[in-house]
Amino acid sequence: MEIRPITTAIGAEIFNADLSRDDHIEAIRQAFIDHSVIAIRDLNLTPDDQIAFARRWGAINVNRFFKPVDGYPEIATVLKEPDQKAAIGEGWHTDHSYDVEPAACSMLYAIETPAVGGDTAFASMNAAYLGLSEEFRRMLGQLKAWHSSRHVFGKNADRSYRADTDRVGNAEAATQDACHPFVITHPWSGKPCLYVNSVFTTHIDGWTAEESEPLLQQIYTHCVKPEYTCRIRWRPGTLGMWDNRATWHKAINDYHGYRRLMHRITVEGTALC
Repeated sequence: MEIRPITTAIGAEIFNADLSRDDHIEAIRQAFIDHSVIAIRDLNLTPDDQIAFARRWGAINVNRFFKPVDGYPEIATVLKEPDQKAAIGEGWHTDHSYDVEPAACSMLYAIETPAVGGDTAFASMNAAYLGLSEEFRRMLGQLKAWHSSRHVFGKNADRSYRADTDRVGNAEAATQDACHPFVITHPWSGKPCLYVNSVFTTHIDGWTAEESEPLLQQIYTHCVKPEYTCRIRWRPGTLGMWDNRATWHKAINDYHGYRRLMHRITVEGTALC
C-alpha cells in the first residue's frame, strides 16, 4: 500500500489498499488522522462493502435529508443529472455541525463521474487556525458559535444553500440547533481546529447575527486561502473520506451536461470541546 500526501497541509491519496487486511486498515486510520482527507483509489466496493468499512470507524448516521440508496438506508445518494444546474454542497461547510454530537467523518464512494470537473475542495481547519496570530487565536478560544439545520434543510430554507431539485427532502426533520466552541481540540489528533462554517453557523453565542457577521466573514475568507486547501479528483472506484472536525469541503459545480453519482455514508461523532 502506498500513501501519497497531496499537500503539506491536508490530504493524501492511497493506492493498492486491501480493506480486508487489518494492517492496511490501521495504516489508513493513521493516514486519516495525519492528513484529515484521504482518497483511497481503485476499489471495487458493493454497498455492503462500504457499510462494513464505515462500521470500522463508528456507528453510521442515517441521513435525515438525502435520498437513500434503494435497500440501503445507511447510504445517501449524491446525484447530479446532466440537465440539473445546481449541485449539492456548493458552499464551504462541514457535515452535521448542527448536531449536538457532530459527525466524525463522511465517506463518498464514486460510482459514475464526469469526464471533466466534479472535484471536491477541502480546507484544513488546523492549518487555518495556526495561520492566525497568537492573540487572535486566544480571543477565538473564548467564543462559542451556534449552528442550525433549519435555514438549509427546513421548510423555509434559503434556496441559495441547496440544490433546487427533489434530491433533498424531509424538511420537517430540520429542527437541529447546537452550540459548539469556536475552536475545538480534535478528539483523535489532539490538534486545535476552527469549528465554524459558512453554511450552518448562524451567529456567535451571546452576539447578534449582525454583530457576528464581520468576524465570521473574516474567518471564512481566511480559511480558504490556497495554502490551507487541496482538491480530490474523483474517478469511479475512489473512496474519499474527510474528517468533519478538522476540515471544510465544497463541491465544485463545473461539469454541466455530465452525470455524477456518488454513495455517501456519515459516521457518528461525539460532543466537542
